[in-house]
Amino acid sequence: MLGSLFSLPVLLLTPALAVASEANLVIPNLNQHQNNLLLIGIVVCILGMLFGLYQFNKVKKLEAHPAMLDVANTIYETCKTYLIQQGKFLAILFAFIGLCIAFYFGFLQQMPIGSVLFILMWTIIGILGSYSVAWYGIRMNTLANSRTAFAGLTRKPLKVLNIALDAGMSIGLLLVCVELIMMLIILLFVPRELAGASFIGFAIGESLGASALRIAGGIFTKIADIGSDLMKIVFGIKEDDPRNPGVIADCTGDNAGDSVGPTADGFETYGVTGVALVTFIVLAVAPALQTALLTWIFVMRVLMVITSVAAFYINRSMSQAKYANVEDLDFEQPLTSLVWITSILSIIVTFVVSYMLLGPSSGVPAELSALWFVLAIIISFGTLGAAIIPEFTKIFTSPKSSHVAEVVKASREGGPSLNILSGLVAGNFSAFWIGMVFLALMFGAYYASGFGLADIMIYPSIFAFGLVAFGMLGMGPVTIAVDSYGPVTDNAQSIYELSLIEEIPDIAKQIEKDFGFKPDFDKAKYYLEANDGAGNTFKATAKPVLIGTAVVGATTMIFSLILVIQSVLGVEPEAILNLLNPYTILGFICGGAVIYWFTGASTQAVTTGAYRAVQYIKDNINLDESASQKANIENSKEVVKICTQYAQAGMFNIFIAIFSFALAFAFLAAPSGSQAPVSLFVSYLISIAVFGLFQAVFMANAGGCWDNAKKVVEVDLQEKGTPLHDASVVGDTVGDPFKDTSSVALNPIIKFTTLFGLLAMEIAISESFRHIAPTVGIVFLAIALFFVWRSFYGMRIPTDK
Repeated sequence: MLGSLFSLPVLLLTPALAVASEANLVIPNLNQHQNNLLLIGIVVCILGMLFGLYQFNKVKKLEAHPAMLDVANTIYETCKTYLIQQGKFLAILFAFIGLCIAFYFGFLQQMPIGSVLFILMWTIIGILGSYSVAWYGIRMNTLANSRTAFAGLTRKPLKVLNIALDAGMSIGLLLVCVELIMMLIILLFVPRELAGASFIGFAIGESLGASALRIAGGIFTKIADIGSDLMKIVFGIKEDDPRNPGVIADCTGDNAGDSVGPTADGFETYGVTGVALVTFIVLAVAPALQTALLTWIFVMRVLMVITSVAAFYINRSMSQAKYANVEDLDFEQPLTSLVWITSILSIIVTFVVSYMLLGPSSGVPAELSALWFVLAIIISFGTLGAAIIPEFTKIFTSPKSSHVAEVVKASREGGPSLNILSGLVAGNFSAFWIGMVFLALMFGAYYASGFGLADIMIYPSIFAFGLVAFGMLGMGPVTIAVDSYGPVTDNAQSIYELSLIEEIPDIAKQIEKDFGFKPDFDKAKYYLEANDGAGNTFKATAKPVLIGTAVVGATTMIFSLILVIQSVLGVEPEAILNLLNPYTILGFICGGAVIYWFTGASTQAVTTGAYRAVQYIKDNINLDESASQKANIENSKEVVKICTQYAQAGMFNIFIAIFSFALAFAFLAAPSGSQAPVSLFVSYLISIAVFGLFQAVFMANAGGCWDNAKKVVEVDLQEKGTPLHDASVVGDTVGDPFKDTSSVALNPIIKFTTLFGLLAMEIAISESFRHIAPTVGIVFLAIALFFVWRSFYGMRIPTDK
């Protein structure tokens, strides 16, 4: 015991002091027992993927009327066209990132060409991971949407719910398992001298893919949504009227924005948070303890696959017992219980397995085994937060919430003006309260970290913050499942209308003969609209969780950057990273400015694109009584083309600016004359995270409030086509880019900036580059400002006509 106490100071002095960069971020070798545990983890992930594919086939085998299947297939075909275009764009964007990676590792670090290509390979795998799971999500959702729509006719609301939830769990399980297998392969099989750089390259690739797909998808979906919705006011037509060319584009956008974006985003979130913790452990923890902590971290990630599947079946059994024979169902209740069952089960398993892996009888060093309870508590703060945050979000976004009721009431008296003001109030209040929740979670983790973590690592509070983000992801498949539930329910309602099923001659008799039940069309429309409201709510609840993990996890990655700066420049962080250094304040201002520019630029792309879409739809919509009631596919394709054009133009402007800002501020922070400027980039990253958190939560929940206020008017009050409905539609069109464009894209933007910023700063402070870095930084700042200019003046609505 005394020997271990005397050796501990030596251990604590050695971590990371020789580490100058991720180029020599060496992942330690695991022992045979640890290897075997993680190999079992790979097997569990393969089984999780098989479960996801089982759910896929289960949904695919369900029956639906051919009229609905045809519409769903049309939506999928337009989604395929969109994704192929996005794939080409990702290849272009990779060229920018690939050049930076090759320059750093190949030129500045003098790595062999084979090693550089190996790291680039993992970057490409990260991009393909985000892209492929996004494609899988679209295919799953476009199978489930028609089946959900058809199930509405059966007068079995639980069946309507289960189909969408089966699809969501399929996506959530497959997504997490694919990402985890990739990271386990790096940890177990990649040579130690390349594993650290491969982790970073993989995470940058994931983040690039997610950022591009989130930004473009968010712009696309809201151009189509606004163009479609405004026709209800202009022409007084019904929801999802097939004659409206914007409706097919809107359905495509539901998948591009609410499926492609979140799926790629979720894939990236789990990878980036894991990489942040791996980096921290290697940089900040005593070497003798690193392998035990790394094994523990990855076993915890594998367990979330098991607990999510177990919770899914427990919740399914409870729902079946409670709701199997009811004809009216609050669709939010089974989803809420699934989240809480998963959270509670995950917390229990966390304590049990942490004791087995790190407890007194586990065989790990005594200084670590004494902390198993503390580590389990800290992770559990995050797991509990992943259930509490949705509850706070529902206060502001659920159709049953008082804030949504206030928006409806204000709209009745004050029209669109008071509708918008009430929604802004809800968004602001939500940002405050969810900010308080994050404060409580992080303070709890910080307080717990004081019970011994400082004995085994430096900066234990930062590790605790990373574990909170990690714990939020402990129920990852379920978080993604309830998020993916939304695009299925949204599409299902649209497919019902677009199929014109009620107008098919003798349709009731046909369905009874072919499918064995008597359809109820009125109930079907009610179920699908009410279920869409639940989908809106749970799309809203997932956003703060993913945004929160980005911010909390970013603190851990920023810490890694600080250690790199300390190692390379030989400075004490507290000597320059403080408020007395003017560069710190300047960095905070830069970060805030970029967040507000990004918000405006992404909304500008939506505004201009929607202007063009509305213009086209007005000119081409045919409402003559003698005209076909079916959707005009050619006109619909033209609207999709407009959406794609502005989504890609907006994404390209935004991404190149974000990329250039990261390089510019990193290079301008290079210590060419003094070390004080180094603080500029660190505070820039912190500012991006903090400003981004509150801006994203405010916008997401304001948008969710407006969206469900419209749903209340349509479903509960049955006042479609009234001035109240018009006011709620206007509010919803304001909320569209709030909740589904700007806010959600801030999540991958925060993570990409932090991850790529780590690489950018390492380039900047490299001894052979730092003397010219500020000059190059000015060039990149000029490029960034040019694309900022393009993002508005190159995208603006023409005013000369």
